[in-house]
Amino acid sequence: MRTRILIAAALLVLAGCSPARPAADAGAPRSGGSLTWGVETEPITFNPHQYAQAKARLLVANAYEGLLTHDQHGGVVPLLATSYETAPDGLSYTFELRPDVKFWDGTPVDAAAVKANIDQLRQPGYNPGLLAVQLKNLKSVEAVDASTVRYVLTRPDVLILDFIASPQGALVSPASLKAAKDLKAGGPELAGTGPFILDRYTAGQEVHFTRNPHYWGAHPAYLDEITYRFLKEPSVRVGALTSGQVQVIEGVPATDQQLIEADPRLTLQRGLNTGTAYTYYLNASRAPFDDIRVRQAFREALDVDAVLNAVYRGTATRAWSVVSPAGPFYDRALEKTYAGDTAKANSLLDQAGWTQRDADGFRTKDGKRLTVRLVQSAPFVRDRRDVLAQAVQAAVKQSAGIEVKVSLVDQGTATKALQDNEYELFDNSRLDTDTGVALNLLLSSSGAINRTGVKDATTDRLLDQAQATGDTARRTELYRRLQQHVVADQALVLPLYAPADQIAAARTVGGLGFEPTAGVPGNAYGVWLGR
Repeated sequence: MRTRILIAAALLVLAGCSPARPAADAGAPRSGGSLTWGVETEPITFNPHQYAQAKARLLVANAYEGLLTHDQHGGVVPLLATSYETAPDGLSYTFELRPDVKFWDGTPVDAAAVKANIDQLRQPGYNPGLLAVQLKNLKSVEAVDASTVRYVLTRPDVLILDFIASPQGALVSPASLKAAKDLKAGGPELAGTGPFILDRYTAGQEVHFTRNPHYWGAHPAYLDEITYRFLKEPSVRVGALTSGQVQVIEGVPATDQQLIEADPRLTLQRGLNTGTAYTYYLNASRAPFDDIRVRQAFREALDVDAVLNAVYRGTATRAWSVVSPAGPFYDRALEKTYAGDTAKANSLLDQAGWTQRDADGFRTKDGKRLTVRLVQSAPFVRDRRDVLAQAVQAAVKQSAGIEVKVSLVDQGTATKALQDNEYELFDNSRLDTDTGVALNLLLSSSGAINRTGVKDATTDRLLDQAQATGDTARRTELYRRLQQHVVADQALVLPLYAPADQIAAARTVGGLGFEPTAGVPGNAYGVWLGR
């Protein structure tokens, strides 16, 4: 039986954004005006194909769109396509493209453009992680005619549609793909179809978008222009908002949320991210975490609730699995199965032979200190995770005599440490709309960011089976078993918290909200300024 998915009725959903949310003083939507928004993270790239930072999602979504998007319930619906059909055997998807849509540079959005984007994504070294997971079962892309394109698979794969609806599946003008001087970095020279045109980027300072006057959607963007200022420090962001230098910020620290809520000029919204939880992945390919007793001890040595409360003052949501508790595949059976038992931690370390202490109070074995290294890449640090690492460092030293060395370094230095296997802890959270993408990247034997160093047949089999079925109940059971295996049986991870986002804004700003399937701030398409 052929399944035909037609265009969604709600034009706001088609435009890839949630319904506009009015602010108290913003009034009804109106066109015009310039908005300045302070953001925590400066993107390492503006090329949607290379998208990797959750905090950069709202910027990418302003300018670039794909054939599909997600609706309010997490399903996929047409965007630059008008409909798609699934073959009875699940081995192909055929898309009918929206007519008369063009990239900013005038290039038409046709079947040839779609194929050109996939051809680029499949170039060696361009995005190997994507090829290894979302596109691993893609056989070919065929331009049936100018307005029809077909994706052909080697086997059924539930993740292919999620990819097409993701930031990485967004389309870029083939002409600009060829002409770009720095393709991986992206920027103004890469033309998209979105409601805004990315026309200026000043590294370390800001990125500027102007309204796309020829946008195909229900209406052009309300704002004439929007500037995102890169304000890494939380106090600087909050100060810029309260002083009126910016009208919106995201990433409001717990220490300032009461201040925002008490200010009658401002509003505060919160959204819990889906995807994976912020987790420490334990490198079992080298000592000391090659011993499961040490992995278990490290996890028991940390009172997660205590450090979260110390850093986030009761605003963080505790995580018990690599899957976010906001996600559909989260296994609640893992809750409270390990609970920061100091006595158990010390007993396990004694059993593992770490019985001596040096002059600084750290455990030793055969004259070597019990040390683990966490290397944090600065462009990916959000939510005061560097401060959280310091709290973890102090806690496990006091409870069990474990030394945690924390290094906050540039991306190149962090990448080299990971490539050279010179680390014991890897911290990560991901915002993939389908959690299966992240689990494949992080846990499969061939995963591009598998930092546990474990190649496990059971893990690989569960991941492969879950990717091959569209039955939600079956996928849920497979991912439940996977979480039990990785978290409970192997103790390869220490989940910490479910990432969340906050939007604080002047009350005169309307239309702000979160993507319903990701829990991150949405793009600025439906945002307006009141009079």
